[in-house]
Amino acid sequence: MKYTDKKSVLVSDLFFCAVFIPAMLALGPAGHWFAQWPAFAMIVTVFMVSTYFVITRVNFPELIISRRYVKIAIVVSILILCNYALTCFPLPKIDFVTPAMSAYQTRVRDYGISLSLWMMFSLVACYSFTMSFVKELYDRLLLQKKAEHQRDKAKLAVFRAQISPHFLFNTLNTLYSLVLGTSQKAEVAFVKFTEILKYTYTSIDKDKTTVEAEANYINSYIDLQKIRLGDCTKVVFSKEIDDSGMEIPPMILLTLVENAFKYGSSTSRECTVCISVSLKKGILEFESYNKIMKNCEEFRSDMPVGMENCRATLSAFFPGKHSLEAFEENGGYRVRLSIDLRDRLAI
Repeated sequence: MKYTDKKSVLVSDLFFCAVFIPAMLALGPAGHWFAQWPAFAMIVTVFMVSTYFVITRVNFPELIISRRYVKIAIVVSILILCNYALTCFPLPKIDFVTPAMSAYQTRVRDYGISLSLWMMFSLVACYSFTMSFVKELYDRLLLQKKAEHQRDKAKLAVFRAQISPHFLFNTLNTLYSLVLGTSQKAEVAFVKFTEILKYTYTSIDKDKTTVEAEANYINSYIDLQKIRLGDCTKVVFSKEIDDSGMEIPPMILLTLVENAFKYGSSTSRECTVCISVSLKKGILEFESYNKIMKNCEEFRSDMPVGMENCRATLSAFFPGKHSLEAFEENGGYRVRLSIDLRDRLAI
């Protein structure tokens, strides 16, 4: 997803079409082509404008970052071949009294047109590449600001509800000693709750955490929910991580996990919540499925807001590197998230 202002893109396109192209045609030899060969001149104009839009819309900076050199070579080769085809356009031969002079003048004219076409193509390509890189740089700056804003919002949310961590954890330890031996579930719940709080407090000031730590956090959250919900809600959680050192922003999956329990769990009716986290070869896959146990109207009104916030966060941290699907299926709700962590810009 790109964040460049649509008006800025429109202004850039209008400047190219209304100022750059007319100036190039009027100031160069191409200005005479409209009077002598209007069809050829129109084809040249259309090709130059098309070259600009192809280069700026293909997004070469992103292709370079992603190392998709084959696609770059294909697009550039097609543009060069099209320009070469224009140099072979069959124009009327110059008619002199002397045939030899006619052939010579025709070759000189064709050479001049060919040279002009390559110069025009080079100018348009350079301008287009420059605009493409400027727009990409602008996008990156906006994404960085948005990512910082998301982090600041997360920190603010914690700080607003924050008690001194030292006091909080000491209090929890005191409470744990009081319930020690009275109930095994209470002991386990306190341990899990403490683990979650520690992760929340220690990770909020960090830009990144490992996928392994995030998955362990989700596992602790699920264990605590299972204690709270009892036997009515069955939870199926799977984790498969091939690189424990791969990093992501902390708690980025939490919204999706919380929604699965908020709308798909019950303490009185049997139901199942399925959650899986997988990291293979730099691709992070998250999936959840749950039956809609709460009021459907409440679910449909609340879910879009949470999902949009989640999409905004993902777009800020992983522009063009993720996909998020969320849809109702057979009376349930399925969420699929995929994030490409390979060659990702540092957060």
